[in-house]
Amino acid sequence: MKKKVFITRRWTESVETKLRNLYDVTLNESDRPLTPDEFKVALQNYDAVCPTVCDSFPADVLNVENKRCKILANFGVGYNHIDIAAAKENGLIVTNTPNVLTQSTADIAMTLLLMTARRGAEGDRLVRAKKWTGWCPTSMLSSNVTGATLGLIGFGRIGQAMARKAHHGFDMNIIYFNPSAADEYVIQDLNAKRCNTLEELLRQADFVSLHCPAGANTKHLINAETLKFMKPTAHLINTARGDVVDSLALIDALKTKKIAGAGLDVYENEPNLNAGFLELENAALLPHLGSATLETRTAMGEKVLANLAAYFAGTALPDLVV
Repeated sequence: MKKKVFITRRWTESVETKLRNLYDVTLNESDRPLTPDEFKVALQNYDAVCPTVCDSFPADVLNVENKRCKILANFGVGYNHIDIAAAKENGLIVTNTPNVLTQSTADIAMTLLLMTARRGAEGDRLVRAKKWTGWCPTSMLSSNVTGATLGLIGFGRIGQAMARKAHHGFDMNIIYFNPSAADEYVIQDLNAKRCNTLEELLRQADFVSLHCPAGANTKHLINAETLKFMKPTAHLINTARGDVVDSLALIDALKTKKIAGAGLDVYENEPNLNAGFLELENAALLPHLGSATLETRTAMGEKVLANLAAYFAGTALPDLVV
């Protein structure tokens, strides 16, 4: 008898076809966000549940009685939407999908850097609104990217990929601060300089790009106080997690021109981002596109399949979180 597997959102067609062949799979055909009660029912009726980063699995969901599920095979590298301590207490295995979304997420970070530096989103809106009156020597002046200093907060796989694109593609100077580790990274092709404190990085960087995981140590790492350290000509890029940034503080900093601009792909309480962002011309806003390429999302699904296969075969899990 095939194992029962529940998929919380739609995946790429090729992966869904494999799921149907391998398991007794239930798909979320409407592809709508599911409720906590629906997650509880899934935990009670399926051998495996496969959530995404937009699905919340707090303790009160994981503590549901009469669970059949033994594994949460997460579709995504981040797992802050799952209460890991509660999962462990409930005997639930959690896996994720690392290593396959590095380049696509770094590409989006670089896209946002260019959009905010050169006012790309603002210019697009101007043309579409038929308000552009023609070329002018002082129209929509923006910031140079080539030769500028890029400060990376978090210097793991995605941060380093971003650094390579910026350094080799735009001759940017690379500095970094790693809030979760004190390790020195020796990357000869980048000549990256490690900053000892967050303040040191923020004071030097022309562009600050966030690549740190979400957690108690990084929640609102960028806030009213730390934003004061940034140059008034600097730009903030966030492709990490929304709650790394205090939304109200950032909106105020952008409104009052304490910093020049921001490029955001993630938000607190997404998709219900603070409406204040929508009123800002100096903010480039994307709808969480970091890993949104066909190739990457397919590779993420293949990772989940590999974790499920290993679990049901009783072999070592390739991407075990807990």
